[in-house]
Amino acid sequence: MDDHGFDETQAASARQFDRRFGSYGASHILSDTRDVSTALAGVDVPTDGLALDVATGGGHTALALARAGWRVCLGDVSMRMLESARELLRKEGHAVDARLFPAEAMPHPDATFDLVTVRVAPHHFSSPPTFLREAARVLKPGGRFLLIDGSVPDDEPEVDHWLNRVEKWRDPSHVRVLSPRTWRAMIEEAGMRILSLDTFERRQPDLDWYFEAAGTTEDHRRKVLDAIRSASPRVRQVMQLRTEDGKVSWSWLMLSVLATKTGES
Repeated sequence: MDDHGFDETQAASARQFDRRFGSYGASHILSDTRDVSTALAGVDVPTDGLALDVATGGGHTALALARAGWRVCLGDVSMRMLESARELLRKEGHAVDARLFPAEAMPHPDATFDLVTVRVAPHHFSSPPTFLREAARVLKPGGRFLLIDGSVPDDEPEVDHWLNRVEKWRDPSHVRVLSPRTWRAMIEEAGMRILSLDTFERRQPDLDWYFEAAGTTEDHRRKVLDAIRSASPRVRQVMQLRTEDGKVSWSWLMLSVLATKTGES
């Protein structure tokens, strides 16, 4: 445990995103929050509705929620990310409660929130099952839970191994992307009922951009490039690996899950 009580995985994420917080500003790919709007299209904002955005990062999801009328609380393991996110919302006149905490240990009372969101972050978490139990705990009965993250297709072990290895080289704070089936089982085990589970594809910007966003070392860049050159036909097909005009890119399988806390619908 470090001075904040973070475990080794949480502390690694905190260090990584304290270093790279400047890469997650308004021009970052995650500033496009149409995936959030689509997922929450059928969810009404309750009167004085309170939302918690876990692992908020640059605050893009939190800003989308605030614009939609939610009162928003933020959480992250990176203090610099929290400060950036808070400033992003402050510029549009949104006051937020921002706290430093890991996804696996939320400092909030039971049944506090009408909505809990997490977007493109769980692949950094030390314990997704613990995070899900915490999300269910802080949700009000009938509250909504939204998870959006990179994924891997069910029953594709070769692709699973390739992608998680490449991502670990690109960003050492990466832990694991999980399949839709795995997420479904864990969410239900945590006491939430799935309302919708959808996948979509997101084309990654070129590989150099991806390296710069994570601050990938030269040695690890070479390993990623070697893995791309030696990728099997199946990996190339599923990941849609291609090189155009000298730039390497692939398509991410993205997972979007909307669930509700068991008790009320």
